[in-house]
Amino acid sequence: MWNFPLFPEQASSNAAKVDAVFFFELGVLVFFTTIILFNAIFFGIRYRRGSRVNRANPPTTDLRIEAAWIIVPLLISLAMFGWATVIFFDQFVPPGDAYKVYVVGKQWMWKVQHPEGKREINELHIPLGRPVRLEMTSQDVIHSFYVPAFRIKQDVLPGRTTTAWFLPTRVGRYHLFCAEYCGTNHSTMGGWVEVMEPSDYERWLTESGRGETMAKEGEKLFVRYHCAGCHGASQVVRAPRLEGIYGRPVPIQEGDTTRFVIADTRYIRDSILMPKSQVVAGYEPLMPSFAGVIPEEDLLKIIEYIKSIGPKDTTR
Repeated sequence: MWNFPLFPEQASSNAAKVDAVFFFELGVLVFFTTIILFNAIFFGIRYRRGSRVNRANPPTTDLRIEAAWIIVPLLISLAMFGWATVIFFDQFVPPGDAYKVYVVGKQWMWKVQHPEGKREINELHIPLGRPVRLEMTSQDVIHSFYVPAFRIKQDVLPGRTTTAWFLPTRVGRYHLFCAEYCGTNHSTMGGWVEVMEPSDYERWLTESGRGETMAKEGEKLFVRYHCAGCHGASQVVRAPRLEGIYGRPVPIQEGDTTRFVIADTRYIRDSILMPKSQVVAGYEPLMPSFAGVIPEEDLLKIIEYIKSIGPKDTTR
């Protein structure tokens, strides 16, 4: 699709949709502004003081004009709202087969971790034509991941995981910015997103050296932070088992009642950082908080390891 001069190029599947809504709203604004400005100038000149015009029996009201002035802008506003809402939900509901990349914002850099183990700082290499899902968190203050060419901007928050996704449609190198003031060196917190042909991307992964997967690194960290002492196969303390827990309902004790929550990424994260906030039914709240102890990068890897643990094989 066309690119308006001075606008960033359209390099994702959502870019043209976002631009279409923007220019439609801009067109509506210009149209009504022109009408109002023209009438203001015309009637200001025609009925200026001392002009010879018929001022007898001026109309006091016209319900047709008032109704049109209410109904027409209302319909146009509802159309713009509905159109933008569809695009909004499309931008925040990634496809199930999206390629997942983990991003950690830190004063003043972006740390990127690919599932294959490859790490980057202030750069993100991705393959062309494949939807990419970013799972992002901050190590310190609020940041905002902004790639103008993709028309995406998502706040990155400490203590929470936020997501964004895009489908790159054009090979190239595109600016990455932090769009939320985050301290004295905020202006230097930028980088590049490089979209590559799938074959070139695979070659880049191979030539740059693939490290261990995030789940494999998380398994080592699981032992290093002594998680295995309570939750491992040879546990010595009575604690909930983690095999196959991801995506399953977990009973949570709340006074004399029990409720169930799904063990998703947010639940696992909160259980590590705020273990006493959701105590599994039948267990004592003995686990200490790891908030401020485990860096964000390590936390992401431990979560990936827990998600990768399948149900225990009981046939052996």
